Amino acid sequence: MNIQDITTQKKQMESVQERRENLAALYRLYSKFGWTDLNQTHAAARVPDSPSHFFIKPDELLMEEVTASSLATVDLNGDQVNGDLPVNPAGALIHAAILGARPEVNYSAHTHSRAGAAVSSMSCGLLPLSQHAGLILPTVCIHPYQDVTTAADECEALARDIGENFAMIMENHGLLTCGRSIGECFYYLYYLETACKIQVDVLSSGQKPLLLSDEIVKGLFADGGVPKNEPSGAQDWYPQLRWLDNNLPGFRD
Repeated sequence: MNIQDITTQKKQMESVQERRENLAALYRLYSKFGWTDLNQTHAAARVPDSPSHFFIKPDELLMEEVTASSLATVDLNGDQVNGDLPVNPAGALIHAAILGARPEVNYSAHTHSRAGAAVSSMSCGLLPLSQHAGLILPTVCIHPYQDVTTAADECEALARDIGENFAMIMENHGLLTCGRSIGECFYYLYYLETACKIQVDVLSSGQKPLLLSDEIVKGLFADGGVPKNEPSGAQDWYPQLRWLDNNLPGFRD
């Protein structure tokens, strides 16, 4: 069995509890990697036995406080259907738009990191400055700024702009990724975040940027049959779970 078959099998066999644990783990990793923006960013996971619903964290919880059992449930209209604490309204609508538009996607993640917000405010967008960028650039799309809580067509625009892509730069705002599995969603988020950090470093150095060619980027991205297949790097999720069990345990509760 190859890596893609293993990933597909794990995705198909994922239980409700496993999906809750994976989402709680992703929130904990926001703390590890510095993607928190206080408690104001969020990720979501489709409920396996109810695909028109998804899990998301209550708004007031810090990332490192999120556990599998503390997650709230929201429907694809962005309305909270259970949970003791309220969720972030903008977060609910953003993830409802993405998961509603992409029935094959089970996870989505959104951040307002310093580097991500910086690149989202650059007219050049994400540049092919690093291998990290090259691995994901062909699936990175752009979404013009709107306030999701006040713009009536924002969910429709998000759904349109994500298209068949797996990563999005939300202009003057931040980053968003999605995936068929938690590993795929995390892979695109990690590489997009890191590519943005590298871009900020390079452009602030004063040195002339050295760009990857279109041919190199195409080869890096399509290796292993991506995007039809999940990237082999999606398997990097499982070592992250071990790191959490050793360093930020409790997310499975």
